[in-house]
Amino acid sequence: MSITHLAESITADSIVQGVIERHPKTIAVFARHGMQCVGCYISPFHTITDCAREHAMSVDPLLDDLNQAALLTDA
Repeated sequence: MSITHLAESITADSIVQGVIERHPKTIAVFARHGMQCVGCYISPFHTITDCAREHAMSVDPLLDDLNQAALLTDA
């Protein structure tokens, strides 16, 4: 993984809408986790941590899946 990818990694503080816009393949990740973040009126304000908390799940597995999808989007 290059330094560029590390700098662009999705973090717990990333805003959901920004993640979806920059990395469209993450839409499937949110859906697979049972989250309806795409089109949600809160997505411009919620961080990944907020989203995980609202869906009663651990943030780390979600971040791992989102970053894997982001790498596919960027490739």
